Amino acid sequence: MFGFLKKKEQILESTSQSVIQDFRDVVPVAEFFKNETGVTFDKQVSILQNKVTTFCKQRDIDSFSDLLKKVQGNKELKQELVDYLTTNETFFYREFKQIEELVKLVKETYTEVAILCAPSATGEEPYGIAIALLESGVAPSKFHITGIDINFDATSKAKKALYKERNVRNLSQNIIERYFTKSDSLYALKESVKSQVSFRVINLFDPSFKNIGKFDFIFSRNMLIYFDKETKLKAKEILEDLRKNPNQKIFFGHADLF
Repeated sequence: MFGFLKKKEQILESTSQSVIQDFRDVVPVAEFFKNETGVTFDKQVSILQNKVTTFCKQRDIDSFSDLLKKVQGNKELKQELVDYLTTNETFFYREFKQIEELVKLVKETYTEVAILCAPSATGEEPYGIAIALLESGVAPSKFHITGIDINFDATSKAKKALYKERNVRNLSQNIIERYFTKSDSLYALKESVKSQVSFRVINLFDPSFKNIGKFDFIFSRNMLIYFDKETKLKAKEILEDLRKNPNQKIFFGHADLF
C-alpha cells in the first residue's frame, strides 16, 4: 500500500517538474502589443521582459507563448495586460502654457466647444483643462471634454477622481479649496468639474474609433512618445481627421516629436 502511495507521489512530482517556464523571448509579446495598441518597447526590451514575466507568474501562466495564446481569446486578460503595461502617473496643470492657450481660444469662440483629450490617463489632464476654463470665467454650458484611454483601470480611477497630494501639487491652495474636498490624505474632485468631462476606454487604432465624433480642440500630450515613427504619423493622421476645423492645430506634448 505504501509502495503504491510512493509511486503516486513520484508520478505527481514528475508531472509538476514537466511544466517548464519559458520567459526568455519577449519579442513576440512586444510585437503583439504594438499591433494592438501602437505602443512600442523597442528601447525597453529588458524592462518589458521583467514586467511581462511578473504579469505571467502572478496569473500562473508558464510562458510568453502561453500568454499570447490566452490573450487571443480572453478579452479580460488582454485588457489586464494593456492596463499593466500602460500605467503612467501624471498631475494637474502639466505643461500649463498650452492649457492657457486653449483657454484663450475657447473664450474667443461664441459657440459651445467639444474638446478631446487623448490619452486621459487617470483624469488629471482633462479635469485640469476643465478647471482652467471654469477659473477663466467660461460657462460650464460652453464646453465639454471627452477623455479617452486604452487603460481600463486608469479610466476607472479618472471617473472616481480621487487624488493624492502629489497629483495636485501644481494647483494653488485657492483652486484646491474651490474644486476639491479633502478627506484624510485624498483630494476628491467636486461634481462641478466632474460633470464637464466624460471618459471612454477606446483604442485609437480600432476601426470604430472614427465614430467618436468631431472636436473643436484636441489635446494629445505624451502619447506619441510610446510609438515608433511610422505609428506616430498614423496616429497624427487619425487625430487630424477628428478636427472640425482642419486648420486648427492639435496640442501635442513637447516630447511628442515626429
